[in-house]
Amino acid sequence: MPYWRLSFFYFFYFAVLGGFMPYWGLYLDNLDFTSAQIGQLMAIGMLTRIFAPNFWGYLADATGKRIELVRLGAVMVSVFWAGIFFTGNHFWLMASVLFAYSFFQNAILAQFEAVTIAHLGADRARYGNIRLWGSLGFIATVAGFGFLFDMISVKNLPVMLMICALIAVVFSFLVPTPPAIQVKSHGATFWQILRKPLVAGFFASHFLLQLSHAPYYSFYSLYLESHGYSRTVIGLLWALGVLAEVFAFTRTYWLLSRFSETTLIVSCLLLAALRWIMIGWFVDFPALIWLAQLLHAFSFAIFHAAAMQLIFREFNSGQQGQGQAVYSALWGLGVAFGSWMTGEVWTSLGTSIIFSMAACACVAGMLFFIRPINKLA
Repeated sequence: MPYWRLSFFYFFYFAVLGGFMPYWGLYLDNLDFTSAQIGQLMAIGMLTRIFAPNFWGYLADATGKRIELVRLGAVMVSVFWAGIFFTGNHFWLMASVLFAYSFFQNAILAQFEAVTIAHLGADRARYGNIRLWGSLGFIATVAGFGFLFDMISVKNLPVMLMICALIAVVFSFLVPTPPAIQVKSHGATFWQILRKPLVAGFFASHFLLQLSHAPYYSFYSLYLESHGYSRTVIGLLWALGVLAEVFAFTRTYWLLSRFSETTLIVSCLLLAALRWIMIGWFVDFPALIWLAQLLHAFSFAIFHAAAMQLIFREFNSGQQGQGQAVYSALWGLGVAFGSWMTGEVWTSLGTSIIFSMAACACVAGMLFFIRPINKLA
């Protein structure tokens, strides 16, 4: 199993996201985009996650060329990211480049997850031990860039992200073709599985969880900066959340051997709701803001690891790419829709109310998920 080659691809793929997610809003603000425009541009970055993963998932399942599609996507990410250097502060030009870039960026991860699961084979519960390297890559840029941007201009962000993207291209070509996943077929079609109450309830809860993350992904850095947090501290707060994620990934094997996927998913949704309440109402209490970041272990990492197990179990070998694609597409739809809504009301509704609404989305997601479980019981 090519542990290090898989791990380093995750590292540099998520290093790009670690630089993009916390600081892209600051970069756009530096270019004098309005809060509404920032929300719209952040949403465009997620928009292609609604349809691109499904297109690439269908193509991968039909051809079996998963790693080849990952390599193509990695190359095209770098090609289109270069367009950022020519957009300036022109809204529609920036939107067009982000749309093209994200079409390939969002094509990569779902298929690489399937590649990793295939390489792991029967040992797939140890997925977290490889995936944690993506979290380490995220930490490296989120903390490192935060420190640098207190000394240099945030206008340097596109160059720094380009370097990480090019290294990811190199490692995509070093990962070998995975063995075929041997999963016993249950005879149901993809759409029949998608309509199963448990699967439909899971995907609904996943969508609402990602919707709840939108204020955090798009405006958390600006929110903290407006309350007097330095960019170094903002970077460290992002990094702490991902450190909690890394620790959680090291424990997913233990957790999944002792608790059911459904128990973990419900717990994660409730703890995510608590996290948004803490961020929305206690921003002037730094100790609670630092504590809230530890809950990222649940609102992302443990939920994600449990989700990977559920998708692998519910979809057969010829449907894994499409199952991962639906998961990825709903992620994009939730964050894109949430980013657009947040940008529209950020200055008028009040941040405490916005994060409270995010918490309500998590509780609604839990109710969607437990309803089919109760019926099965």
